[in-house]
Amino acid sequence: MLLAITLSLILEKLILISVILGGSLGIAMYSTWAERKVAAIMQDRRGPNRAGPFGLLQPMADGLKLFMKEEIIPTFSNKFLFILGPSLAMVMALLTSAVIPWGPAFGDMQLQVADINIGMLFIFGVLSVGVYGIMLGAWASNNKYSLLSGVRAASQAISYELAMGLSLIALLMVTETLSVREIVDQQSGSILNWNIVRQPLGFIIFLVCSFAELNRAPFDMAECESELIGGYHTEFSSMKLGFFLFAEYINMFITSVILACLFFGGYNFPGMDWVGANVPPLVFSLIGVVVLLTKAIGFILFFMFVRWTLPRFRYDQLMNLGWKKLIPLALANMLITGAIILYNMNN
Repeated sequence: MLLAITLSLILEKLILISVILGGSLGIAMYSTWAERKVAAIMQDRRGPNRAGPFGLLQPMADGLKLFMKEEIIPTFSNKFLFILGPSLAMVMALLTSAVIPWGPAFGDMQLQVADINIGMLFIFGVLSVGVYGIMLGAWASNNKYSLLSGVRAASQAISYELAMGLSLIALLMVTETLSVREIVDQQSGSILNWNIVRQPLGFIIFLVCSFAELNRAPFDMAECESELIGGYHTEFSSMKLGFFLFAEYINMFITSVILACLFFGGYNFPGMDWVGANVPPLVFSLIGVVVLLTKAIGFILFFMFVRWTLPRFRYDQLMNLGWKKLIPLALANMLITGAIILYNMNN
């Protein structure tokens, strides 16, 4: 009996992992198409329109091209680390999805790979390791531009992780938990229960830091073509280059989901209790998944909009913003949050 339950649980988790893996890769693939379409709309162009209707087959054509390209490893590179770098970046990007609650539970089945009580620490730990993929790939390339890119990526990650962590501490002071599912469940009911209402400054700091952690414009100092050719992936080709590009878009998708879970109620929506009482449990769970993905897609489009709107920061401006602006703001937000909590406890 125990063996059957264990095997059933393992099978359930394997199916869920496969769906999340396939969904993340699919969304990352079509994010490349959406990026070009958003850029085309903002620049009064058409964008991809030849590979299938509306260019919808363009990501598949790009993927086939990467698979078919010649595999080149520079002669004087560290070959093991040269391969490990993009592989590590890709694995770490996918690992962050393990603790995300993708929707309401369906019977005894949780739409979450691992519901651990330190989910946010897990996400921060994996994100911190992810930058090592960029650093290893940059150093192993034996290219001065790639090495400079790796140094920039490391210093940028260190600078903005501090402000991001401090903004999260204020949120955790309000929610009193590190579990992502508990944070989402606390935001059920009215929109006024969403953490964006209780932590607006924390959300802005977290969002700005997310741009820096993702190396997205205007914080794309690690791969700015005007200075560093292609940055850390200058020497990469074929699927090693594809892994770096896919890791960037998967990270953008997962970050968008995390933003939705932490500040915008996750899979919660107004009228959720009435819908749950009037539709079958499976349909209710699927509605929750669609709501979460809709919020995440909104953030993805916002990331793309900003890329084609704001110019790139200079490196000194980027460091000044992180150390002299965001960290003091995050500390002030944390102190204000603590003062409000203390006031409410005493009254």
